[in-house]
Amino acid sequence: QLQFVESGGGLVQPGGSQRLSCAASGFALPNSGITWFRQAPGKGREAISCITSDGITHYKDDVEGRFTASRDNAKNTVYLQMNSLKPEDTANFFCAAAGACPVHFVGFLLPPQISGYHYWGLGTQVAVSS
Repeated sequence: QLQFVESGGGLVQPGGSQRLSCAASGFALPNSGITWFRQAPGKGREAISCITSDGITHYKDDVEGRFTASRDNAKNTVYLQMNSLKPEDTANFFCAAAGACPVHFVGFLLPPQISGYHYWGLGTQVAVSS
């Protein structure tokens, strides 16, 4: 099945930076909104950013100003630059595509909502700890 491949995670100290990649595996980057999610241990999956097909970005309040999403269609890749990382950012990060970016970034994604996104990969783990 078609999946995104997330990469770039690792261990980083609080206040540090990390850049995540979301690559289309075996297919072209979809011409749709692509959302980054994080899922902390024992918690649900929450949307934190989205980038439209035109490169317009949207962010959850607690990552606004710290995270920056971008896309490179030639490389079939979406990126998430994460700065000023906090311990609460510790999570498995996923990317997925839908027709449009969400209007709100509040709460955890419900199972039916998860099904509304496509090309889920295995995620990449980010651990923010001193």
